[in-house]
Amino acid sequence: MQTVKMVISGAVNAGKTEFIRSISEIEVVSTERKATDETRLLKKETTVAMDFGRITIANDLVLHLFGTPGQRRFDFMWEILSEGALGLVVVVDSTRPETFRETTRIVEFFNEMRPAPYIIAANKQDKDTAWSPDELRLALRLPEQVKVVPCIATKRDSCKNVLLELLYEIMETAKEG
Repeated sequence: MQTVKMVISGAVNAGKTEFIRSISEIEVVSTERKATDETRLLKKETTVAMDFGRITIANDLVLHLFGTPGQRRFDFMWEILSEGALGLVVVVDSTRPETFRETTRIVEFFNEMRPAPYIIAANKQDKDTAWSPDELRLALRLPEQVKVVPCIATKRDSCKNVLLELLYEIMETAKEG
């Protein structure tokens, strides 16, 4: 049995915790606490350390999913959680362009700190105001080779598709390396 560590990151309220809750086959270990800063305008609780979930992909492959906090004041956790990670999913709230700059900062942080294959999960694609994956690619100034995958974090199949795309990206990167 091979266990692979994946990190799920993104800006505040992007859908990271929901993503892990939707796909995990175990009860998610969560560190949600009452939001006390400007985050409370978006939601009552926020992740202060990490979320943890697990999914079995095949008889010989299990993914451990580590969700990061989205608030800048907890970004010291990003380095800790990304240690040993094989890949990264950056979740973007496709309906909130005001978070795109923070998303770019997160992508740059991980690329500098722990370069690893990553993909963008364009969350909330079921909403009328969602930016399309192509529009997000332009807004985030992503290179053509970075996958931007449509996502609805509340739907298990959608999250599974994102993780499979990340696994394909990891395998392609391994072949090239």
